[in-house]
Amino acid sequence: MMESNLEEVKTQGTFYKTSKRIFDVLGSFLALVCLSPVFLILSIIIKNHDGGKVFFKQKRVGQNGKEFFMYKFRSMEENAEEILKADKGLYAKYVANGFKLPAEEDPRITSIGKWLRRTSFDELPQFINILRGEMSIVGPRPIVSTELEEYGDRKAKLLSVKPGAMGLWQATGRSNITYPERCDVELEYVDNASLGYDWKIFFLNLISIFKQDGAF
Repeated sequence: MMESNLEEVKTQGTFYKTSKRIFDVLGSFLALVCLSPVFLILSIIIKNHDGGKVFFKQKRVGQNGKEFFMYKFRSMEENAEEILKADKGLYAKYVANGFKLPAEEDPRITSIGKWLRRTSFDELPQFINILRGEMSIVGPRPIVSTELEEYGDRKAKLLSVKPGAMGLWQATGRSNITYPERCDVELEYVDNASLGYDWKIFFLNLISIFKQDGAF
């Protein structure tokens, strides 16, 4: 009886992972094709604004601790890291605030970047990461290595699943929810991951994006 139950759980896990990957591939491919005009327009706007790079890439920690470069439309000055770290007080606030700063206090963000962030258009290039299998449409937000320490002895649990472009954290407040509460929110998803839960979070994220809730 126990062997039968274990086999059932294993089968459900395989079905979930396979279905999720199919949805990720189809969804990201269609998004990249359908949104290609938006990509072109945003690329022109960003390039014409200051002549800098269109895309921003940053190393994030993925499933099983494997690092990858996550892509965004650039919303910051090209020397953003140097600008932030030059002000020790501001950098301390950045860390204490869950590695975020309100747009009006962040000297790194360009005028175009503020709009990109409010609308979440800066996140669109992550469909590339999803198509490549580094991310999923739904999952915990991919974090930088320094944020991993916030999870303490729960790091392995967070890294057991693929990070996502849309997650429970974004659906329930995004930047309004900081560490350590954010850890509990992200891990709640890991504990309850299923196809039905993924669809629920997907639609909650759409509502959050529309409301621009916690987007900065």
